[in-house]
Amino acid sequence: MRSCRIVLFLLCCLHAAILSAQSRVEVLRGEFLNPRSKKVLVVSHRGNWRSAPENSLAAIDSAIVMKIDAVEIDVRKTKDGHLVLMHDNSVDRTTNGKGKVANLTLAEIKSLKLKDKDGRLTEHTVPTLEEAMLVAKDKIMVNLDKAYSIFPQVYEVLERTGTANMVIMKGSAPVAKLKKEFSQYLDKVIYMPIVTIDKDGAVPFVKDFMKQMRPAAFELCYSDPASPMPKKMKKLLFKKSLIWYNTLWPSLNGGHDDEAALKDADGNYGYLIDKLGARIIQTDNPAYLLQYLRSRGLHE
Repeated sequence: MRSCRIVLFLLCCLHAAILSAQSRVEVLRGEFLNPRSKKVLVVSHRGNWRSAPENSLAAIDSAIVMKIDAVEIDVRKTKDGHLVLMHDNSVDRTTNGKGKVANLTLAEIKSLKLKDKDGRLTEHTVPTLEEAMLVAKDKIMVNLDKAYSIFPQVYEVLERTGTANMVIMKGSAPVAKLKKEFSQYLDKVIYMPIVTIDKDGAVPFVKDFMKQMRPAAFELCYSDPASPMPKKMKKLLFKKSLIWYNTLWPSLNGGHDDEAALKDADGNYGYLIDKLGARIIQTDNPAYLLQYLRSRGLHE
């Protein structure tokens, strides 16, 4: 009788864990779709490359453990038509191999070892998109970069793994072009337009999307610190769509990047949040950003 109770208890724990894992992605998706959210969502660039090789399964796992909201990963197609994670068009920088991904078979790429952030070889190998999505499944949102042009094949993987609801896609196509090329997926994945707001045509571009689609968020980029456009965009999108900023390097955010934030978090992360309305930040330093946000009650 006691053994039956133990088994029942373990099954209940397992069931609760599964429900908890599922509810995390449901909650996160809800946050990404909530234009009135006061929380600031964190997206970790190329997995979490400070703790594991970029675009590796370990980098995704690390982001999950840290309770990061989403990971950005890059998708490439091999010579024999498989989808793998790789930022560059070649394997030279991040592995012990050489050659373009498009000229190598999956078996050849799988034989390579990934390098860490300091260029040292590790035991980690290049994952397929399917492997990556299964690691992330029910635990974290995923932004797929370099995937737009091959999305029909990408979507086959998402369907097979049951992970389409976790995916964020982005692009710079005008709304008419997007609806022509991507319309069959717009009710399946979250789509966010990318806008360089200190260039001509940014306001009509955004207004066109707002009129026809009302996207969950816009990724805004600007290089001129004196540009009036970021504050104008904040007013235009307030409580209608979330604003996404990248803090990866200064040309994307008027100089308010991760490096500047290390010296003055309030003047950089805080500026993007408080003055420019950022509610999603993609970063190369997720641990530091999370610490800052939690200190302000803006993240769990």
